[in-house]
Amino acid sequence: MLIIKNANIHTMAKENFDNGVVAIEDGKILLVGKDLNIPEDAQVIDAQGGFLMPGMIDAHCHVGMWENAMGFEGADGNEAVDPVTPQLRAIDAINPVDKCFKEALEAGITTVATGPGSANVIGGTFVTMKTHGRRVDDMVIDPYTAMKVAFGENPKRVYNSQKKSPSTRMATAAILREYLMKAKMYVEKQEKALENNEKAPDFDMKMEALSKVIKREIPLKAHAHRADDILTALRISKEFNIEISLEHCTEGHLIADFLKEESPKAIIVGPTLSDRSKIELQNLTFETPSILNKAGLKVAIMTDHPVIPLQYLPICAALASREGMEEEEALRSITINAAEALNVAHRVGSIETGKDADIVIYSGHPFDLRNKVKFVMINGEIVKNQF
Repeated sequence: MLIIKNANIHTMAKENFDNGVVAIEDGKILLVGKDLNIPEDAQVIDAQGGFLMPGMIDAHCHVGMWENAMGFEGADGNEAVDPVTPQLRAIDAINPVDKCFKEALEAGITTVATGPGSANVIGGTFVTMKTHGRRVDDMVIDPYTAMKVAFGENPKRVYNSQKKSPSTRMATAAILREYLMKAKMYVEKQEKALENNEKAPDFDMKMEALSKVIKREIPLKAHAHRADDILTALRISKEFNIEISLEHCTEGHLIADFLKEESPKAIIVGPTLSDRSKIELQNLTFETPSILNKAGLKVAIMTDHPVIPLQYLPICAALASREGMEEEEALRSITINAAEALNVAHRVGSIETGKDADIVIYSGHPFDLRNKVKFVMINGEIVKNQF
């Protein structure tokens, strides 16, 4: 058993603990609280009053897909020759020894959702994984987190340059509808064949991948910055009765009332610590998470790494707090809210009994940039210890 004592514990659950104790055993959190009995044979770490919180979670990035300090050789996130590639899986492109994983881990980011970029209308499946390990298969929490789709400028730009569709927002929406309808029919034929003991439809790898969306086994992870693109994404999700997670949501603050009404599965905001590199980012502001949160919506904050390096995730949350988001809610946006957005809150995102022992200890509050990460544990393994 390992004991961490004398910690200022922010659980991201019901109760926080000053001068608290966390007990860890077999890679899991055993107990958390105050005045816990410490077994004589336990390994004890004195947090010295440090700020203890769950390992941080980036709910949308591309780490391992665009590798550190590489050009084409390390760029594996966009198969930009076909606007519809649902059969692609991030797990097959991630390089776990990319230096950026180590930098993220040492900064306290212990879980990430990483996957294809936004060149295609349908890009493939995201994976949720830990940031520590030598083999992707051992790092994965969920290999089928969500199906990436993209609205707005990116698919238009990529395929207009190739003189093919989509070159308009109309075409992007139409292509997505077409393939969702094909997938729906494919699923219906499979179910009918099974029910009537008939021959199943011929195997189609694209349809097999999209069938998980139609069956509501995974959501769409919808790249949408502009308000009209966000509403188009929601419109299509309602048409097909599928779950949707809104990614970027740059102009979400302009339609907070509509988002509250539509209640998407998740809202993941970012990358806000960046320039306005294209027209659809003209309303970029760190006020977005605060406005959405005050409208009663749960928000997660992302880096979109490598757009913003993963290790700056807590800085993004700090800036959202500076612009009006409550401090504890800003912390939740990079812990439990992100975990819930990815359907992994049963394992990560808070300091609670039974969850993975992913723990970060700062020398002081993480939103004070003078403070440092002193300790990182992932799956009960200490990977950084400066106490």
